[in-house]
Amino acid sequence: MAKFNTPYQTVNYYTALGLLPVAGKVGNKRLYEEPVIKERLQKIADLAREGYTLHLIRKRLLGM
Repeated sequence: MAKFNTPYQTVNYYTALGLLPVAGKVGNKRLYEEPVIKERLQKIADLAREGYTLHLIRKRLLGM
């Protein structure tokens, strides 16, 4: 996701953790809604800067 200055591997990892919602698929490619991903990546970055772990970020974003 060069568009958001986020490595592809990071997007894959966040998707696997359930942090990034997939809007659909075309072949082997996942599709994301740009405004949703942009906002979600910003929230993840903000929470990480505050010292949250990915586990806690997931809980906070997904209400778990």
